[in-house]
Amino acid sequence: GRSNHAHLAAMSQKQILQVFETYQKARTTFVQTVADLASRPQNVPALQQAGVMALLRPLLLDTVPTIQQTAALALGRLADVSDDLAAAVVTGDILPQLVYSLAEQNRYYKKAAAFVLRTVAKHSPELAQAVVDSGALAALVACLEEFDPGVKESAAWALGYIARHTTGLAQAVVDNGAVPQLILCLQEPEISLKRIAASSLSDIAKHTPELAQTVVDAGAIAFLSQHVDASDAKLKRQVFSALSQIAKHSVELAEMVVEAEVFPGVLPNLKDSDEYVKKNVATLVREVCKHTPELAQLIVNAGGVAAIVDYVNNTTENSRMPGVMALGFIAAFNERLAMAVIASQGVSALAASLREESQDHLQAAAVWALGQVGRHSAEHAQHVAEAGVLPLLMQMTGSSNEDLRNKATRSLNNILQKCTHMAALQSILANAPAPIVALVVGQFARILPQDPKARRLFVTSGGLKKIQEIKSEPGTPLAEAIATINACFPEEIVKYYSPGYSETLLQRIESYQPA
Repeated sequence: GRSNHAHLAAMSQKQILQVFETYQKARTTFVQTVADLASRPQNVPALQQAGVMALLRPLLLDTVPTIQQTAALALGRLADVSDDLAAAVVTGDILPQLVYSLAEQNRYYKKAAAFVLRTVAKHSPELAQAVVDSGALAALVACLEEFDPGVKESAAWALGYIARHTTGLAQAVVDNGAVPQLILCLQEPEISLKRIAASSLSDIAKHTPELAQTVVDAGAIAFLSQHVDASDAKLKRQVFSALSQIAKHSVELAEMVVEAEVFPGVLPNLKDSDEYVKKNVATLVREVCKHTPELAQLIVNAGGVAAIVDYVNNTTENSRMPGVMALGFIAAFNERLAMAVIASQGVSALAASLREESQDHLQAAAVWALGQVGRHSAEHAQHVAEAGVLPLLMQMTGSSNEDLRNKATRSLNNILQKCTHMAALQSILANAPAPIVALVVGQFARILPQDPKARRLFVTSGGLKKIQEIKSEPGTPLAEAIATINACFPEEIVKYYSPGYSETLLQRIESYQPA
């Protein structure tokens, strides 16, 4: 009977192991299924209601590595979709566990843990701060030194998501030594790692001149500008974004970008098939040319104005915006630069933007840019007037949007004060509000005394008649301007076009006694 007894004992040992194997299979199936379900956002609310967070948490410490990794992946996917669940990662004390794993575990787990940190940090500055407070930065920067490119990429991505929120968070990323490591990642062969490194450098540089300077001092410009001709569109997007975020802050930083000799080489990318590559190059041009007449002239000399005009003509909506603004910045500096914009058909491109775009901020940008072109001299104003935009500008001075209203009023004033284009001035007079009427009449008062041809046209086109219909308070500049205009014509002509004059004539007929 003893062998039978041993047999039973052996059976039960196997059965005991079977219990553990069954449980491990169940955990494996559970965690893989949850990770799959979590990859579709519409499943997340149901998972949340079923209490998924509390069940995943112990699995992060599972004895089986694949279960640990899949649990982290599932958590990351949940946190990615829902800021509630991202906050639950913080309140559920999961962060310290993840940070510990970043330092200790294998590369698969490191990737998954960095993914969770990224998805938590992305939602808000508060959640990103919680990730920082858990000690994640040092561990993430250490991951940038790992051999495995996937671990580097996952860590670089998390660091960028933390840095993008605020100056303080970006500074914390910098203080943990991330910048030199990110620049080393730019030099690695893997395209996806280069992309994320450029994107994270952009997220650091964007906040302040000091942070941008830190990125520049570590040698970023040279390694970024090596990739302006990359064949990968997503890498180019990030490179142009990072260069823009550096150049935007100051003359010195913009000059450093220019000294890397990216112009005129980057301009053909304004025709790139990728929408974001195009937009980011246009943004780079804008961020360089806005600082000084010298930098604007450099863009002009590189053929940049014609390239940007072409870009504005071939884009719409928000993509158009940086191109429109670049033309405005270049034209703003001086007569010669504004003439360069005119010579490259910039006015008609801006006029087209004004007519075709319906959003207030896009219209405001076009209105502003046209004002910068037209405000320099009579010749500049004439080019803007001939594009037929003055009535449109006038219409926009009545916009319900305050910014658009102010920009339209200012641009129209600046152009009108220089404008000597009779037909354009008259086209506005018909239904202008009072302040604009005064401006236009003031311009007529300047032009007509000097120009006999203009005087004749002013009568035949109905201008003089219109002037007689304007009500003005005695002693105002408007009344004086009207008097100056009327003094340019014989008295009987002025009378003839005065309101009620035909009535007076008819009365004279009645009271006239034939001889």
